[in-house]
Amino acid sequence: MTADARRPARSPDGRYVIVNGRRWRATDPDVPPNIAARLRSHLMAARRAVATARRAQDAEAERVARVRVHMAKVALGERGTPWWDQQETERRARWSEGLAALDQGTDAG
Repeated sequence: MTADARRPARSPDGRYVIVNGRRWRATDPDVPPNIAARLRSHLMAARRAVATARRAQDAEAERVARVRVHMAKVALGERGTPWWDQQETERRARWSEGLAALDQGTDAG
């Protein structure tokens, strides 16, 4: 963690966060804050749904919840094509389409 204990350290290029010595892809810094907050809200709800499904031993609900986790992480730029390899229009489309699909409760494909 950095001096600000709420924020993990970043790689020098800003592309990764470092947590317990492990690199994780950072959220696309160009995602507007209000959109990023909504995507994180979807991500956390989906993660809670994974936990609930696992406790209930409901494989189908777990599969659906994991798809939503993946959709949110792709929209944030943490999975899929690295955000630094995308053009600005591709990046905007990624988070806009991902958020729209999550808001509608559909699987983006």
